[in-house]
Amino acid sequence: MHRRPLLAAALAATAAPLAARAQEGFPNRAVTLVVSFPPGGQGDVVARPVAAGLERLWKQPVPVVNRPGASGEIGNASVARAAPDGYTLLMALSSLAVIPEAARLLGRPPAYEIDQLAPIALFTADPTYLAVPAEAPWRSLEEFIADAKRRPGAIPYSSSGNYGALHLPMAMLTTAAGLDLLHVPFQGGGPALTALLSGQVQALASGPGPITPHLKSGAVRVLASWGARRAPGFEQVPTLIERGFPEAEYYIWAGVFAPAGTPAPLREALRQAMAGVAADPELRRALEAGGNALDHRDGAAFERFFRDDTARLVKAVRRIGRIE
Repeated sequence: MHRRPLLAAALAATAAPLAARAQEGFPNRAVTLVVSFPPGGQGDVVARPVAAGLERLWKQPVPVVNRPGASGEIGNASVARAAPDGYTLLMALSSLAVIPEAARLLGRPPAYEIDQLAPIALFTADPTYLAVPAEAPWRSLEEFIADAKRRPGAIPYSSSGNYGALHLPMAMLTTAAGLDLLHVPFQGGGPALTALLSGQVQALASGPGPITPHLKSGAVRVLASWGARRAPGFEQVPTLIERGFPEAEYYIWAGVFAPAGTPAPLREALRQAMAGVAADPELRRALEAGGNALDHRDGAAFERFFRDDTARLVKAVRRIGRIE
């Protein structure tokens, strides 16, 4: 009866130095960074400069692998099930916690649960913006809402898929404002943006990175943001909160996760590597060139951010309800 605890303690004492030694040569081969969406979206825009920074630091390849499908569920689940050895990581978006809750709303088992993934480091956390084509008739949020109410179901908008990082903010707005818009889902933010630029749709909720080049070229304009306050560089853009929609707050963040079974020493090695990349001026320049601001958090700070954001978004999903 007393031998089992003693045996467990002995095994733990043996495993700790083994795990520590396993990290000494890490990485000694390529580390895959999975993005659960096609190229061109927010996750991809952040993942590529982060991967480049890790390659400079580790002197090993860090390929970005796009695994789109099911609003990000396929790619997220692939990393949740991956070997916890540090060689498969996920650049996740804010939809990470939404997707399992949405699966339950739809009456099916989730492909993964968030406790199967361990937060390592946050890199960006930007408000989402309501973008429309430059030739669209709306010059303000109020004009957009008024037209949508006059023509229920007539204004199409694109997204990265049901309950995805670009769909949930629009669902928050339509629920709060009582609007009926035509939802046109795609497999990711890149195709959703292409649909806006090509005239297939007339609105898109997007992080600042993908739309910034098109704002500069004059191809799109933004009518409002889902932030708590106006952001630098977007001072002229009102927030939905200040326009009377206090529950329409949403941030499209991007952060690195590892499989939850990754040993603590290896997670710490990953955290330190991400901190090194965050301190690299090249990363800041690359993010800013793409319209994103570096917002590096790790350890307890990222865990607290993720926990709080998860609680807020799960509440929003339940309020919106089932969407087929």
